[in-house]
Amino acid sequence: MKKLTILFLATLAFSCKPCEEKLQTEKQNIITVLDNWHKAAAAANYEAYFEAMSEESIFIGTDATENWNKKQFQAFAKPYFDKGKAWNFRAIERNIYFSENGKTVWFDELLNTQMKICRGSGVLVQENGQWKIKHYVLSMTVPNDNVDEVVKIKSIIEDKILSEKK
Repeated sequence: MKKLTILFLATLAFSCKPCEEKLQTEKQNIITVLDNWHKAAAAANYEAYFEAMSEESIFIGTDATENWNKKQFQAFAKPYFDKGKAWNFRAIERNIYFSENGKTVWFDELLNTQMKICRGSGVLVQENGQWKIKHYVLSMTVPNDNVDEVVKIKSIIEDKILSEKK
């Protein structure tokens, strides 16, 4: 019985090695897509930046009013790209997770930005053999010790939004 168990475990480990290699390859592909997406913004490469996004993508920015589909986000971003300077985000930490079928990925990342540390999170899907950003959320981080100060600053604007959303 022991020999059979060891043989089974050895077979299982051997058969999963290609799976693990494929997973690592896909993980590297995701890292490349996200890094290149951020680099395209830093270089004000409008076409490359938006090509990385699915046609049905959503971008949620740091402002409470920023919840855009791709066309809306393109309209917002175009003037920044046209000036030759969009934004410059560089990942300093990233976690990537795969669905069981390997066709959907979700991630979170800490970013070094002009706004200091921000957090990005999102979803990528495979479309025609390519990973595309389907959903992205950008958030500014707020140190817990400074939450009260930040709330005072943003209350003036966000109280109006809260009132409108009731």
